[in-house]
Amino acid sequence: MEPQEVNSRRPWIVGVSGASGTPYAAAVLRALLAAGESVDLVVSRASRLTLLDETGIAYRDAHWREDLGRWLARGADGKPDAFEVDTSAADVRHWAAGDLAAGPSSGSYAVKGMLIVPASTACVAGVALGLSKDLLQRAASVTLKERRPLVVAVRETPLNGQTLRHLVALDEAGAVVLPASPAFYAGATHIQDLVDFVAGRVLDAAGVRHRLYRRWEGELGGGSARG
Repeated sequence: MEPQEVNSRRPWIVGVSGASGTPYAAAVLRALLAAGESVDLVVSRASRLTLLDETGIAYRDAHWREDLGRWLARGADGKPDAFEVDTSAADVRHWAAGDLAAGPSSGSYAVKGMLIVPASTACVAGVALGLSKDLLQRAASVTLKERRPLVVAVRETPLNGQTLRHLVALDEAGAVVLPASPAFYAGATHIQDLVDFVAGRVLDAAGVRHRLYRRWEGELGGGSARG
């Protein structure tokens, strides 16, 4: 018997839950594609409502590539053509949120890891408890059981005790809990700078190189002197 051909594609799974913060997801996706990474995208049903509310863009399974292009071209300030992104040539694979037979639902499906951006408290609870109620939660559970990198960019404030316990459980299971908390030392002058800082920290946790924000170099006043 001849050996089977090995598929060299190893994508990052990006899960988008229903929390506010769809610009964070867009920034992460743009940076992954700019870095030449492959992406498997899971957009939850709840997140589509948030995306529609925050951007006016309807994300549809049947027209996902077109809708993704409009989404990634949009700036955090709402400008519709702030970025040039050619999604037609990008290595992105879309999986429907309700497809529990999708590739990412199995540990034998080769991926580098998973980024949940943004992560709602409901998503956090589902992953921490192993509910696997949709593909996003199932893929995250698989990522944990296979000991692959999982970054959870939780976006909620304030946090109650129950959610904090769920976040501790995720940390103990090996996930990186990364609150969507922008910093100002990088010299932000625009809302996109704050969004890109959070996206950059997500990619830092995943080990993906990027140029989304100015890194701290040990000099006070560097941020205020920017530009």
